[in-house]
Amino acid sequence: CTCINIGTRFLCPVCSVVCDDTPSLHEHVEEHFVELTRDSSGTMLIASLNLCSMLSVAWYNFLSLALAPVSPGADLRLARKLQAEEDQRRRKEEAQLEAVEFKKIEGTPPQRSLGWTAEGGYRRQLERRMEKAVAQGLMAPAEYHSKRAKVMEDLASGLDDGTTRTQGTLGALWEYYQRDPRGCAHIWLSAETDHYNSSEGDNGWGCGYRNLQMLLSALQRIPVFADRLTEGEIPSVPQLQRMIEGAWKEGLDPQGASHFNKRLQGTRAWIGATEIYALLTSLGLRARITDFHKHSGPGDTHPRMFEWVKQYFSQSSRGGRLPPRVVQTALPPLYLQHQGHSRSIVGVEERKNGSLCLLVLDPDCGVANAKKVLSADGLSAAMRHIRRFPSNMKHRQYQVVCVDQVLSPEEKQVTLNTRDNVCDSLVHISGKSST
Repeated sequence: CTCINIGTRFLCPVCSVVCDDTPSLHEHVEEHFVELTRDSSGTMLIASLNLCSMLSVAWYNFLSLALAPVSPGADLRLARKLQAEEDQRRRKEEAQLEAVEFKKIEGTPPQRSLGWTAEGGYRRQLERRMEKAVAQGLMAPAEYHSKRAKVMEDLASGLDDGTTRTQGTLGALWEYYQRDPRGCAHIWLSAETDHYNSSEGDNGWGCGYRNLQMLLSALQRIPVFADRLTEGEIPSVPQLQRMIEGAWKEGLDPQGASHFNKRLQGTRAWIGATEIYALLTSLGLRARITDFHKHSGPGDTHPRMFEWVKQYFSQSSRGGRLPPRVVQTALPPLYLQHQGHSRSIVGVEERKNGSLCLLVLDPDCGVANAKKVLSADGLSAAMRHIRRFPSNMKHRQYQVVCVDQVLSPEEKQVTLNTRDNVCDSLVHISGKSST
């Protein structure tokens, strides 16, 4: 909205009258405005307008500024002020976006993730699947009642029934790499971990709980953590929901608790890294969340995350001596979260060309595929589901949860007293994307 210079003449921005010079233009434009005064500082005040519109006011103010004398350095000061305001606005927008992405990564939008649907939670979903099987003639009524009674008994115990569990996975991987390293310079594996798959009761939403079961199965086998857990007992999905609610009541992750209205039981709510952190902390275990919130390599890849995972698993091999090609560590697996799904990292390959490959267990791979690892004939095919190269990991953001120590009662109390205890445990890692 500027005045237009036509050769040596000027066009009025209000009525298009052409003036010969800027003083004439200034005087003419003032005729469009009446009862103009200035305050003590010289700022123009508009009492009433002729032919008024807000657009005319804007044009007049612009013209007044454009024709006003400028003190030395005013342009520089104005530019710096505008740049500072722009930087502040951009930082605020980035912080808001990061907060949204951090929560988004943990599952679906709140309306769905809260799980307040007619379908109900784990028990109701399982009952409906069995009722459908009866209606289709795939299950006899007597079998339905028998299975339903067993389900109610298992739910009352609070323990997983083990029907989707595969044991011996890490031992089978260790033997596989001993026989057939195929281009690998080094392989590091986690402590023995049971592979838990989703069942008919949590299919479509239970991946976070199943990965938590995998992590707990490993922690039970590691002496430093075992004292905080009950040996051989893995909580069921509904029991894990109760335990997370208990962690919220202790004061852990108040923001996450608010997101779910402090309720998980009886819902099909997706959980993510912060809920895993809350439960582990309530058990007296020190958990940390590492957030890889930007791509750090070409083609939307995450080489920094891969290198971080290698550093985690290879920490016991650091020293002067060359480590064996295959090392099974005493470290728990890593909980890996990205938008809409989670998996468990149980190891890493370092190839002879220096590239890295993650070894993951997926709770959605199916029990039949999970058990292929246990047979020599099926293991090679199963590795296609376990290996994840950088080209397979291209989500914008990943979060990794690791457990590295136990908490003393005093340390746990300090964590509970920290207002935003999740953010206190969060480490952001990003990198400049390569082009």
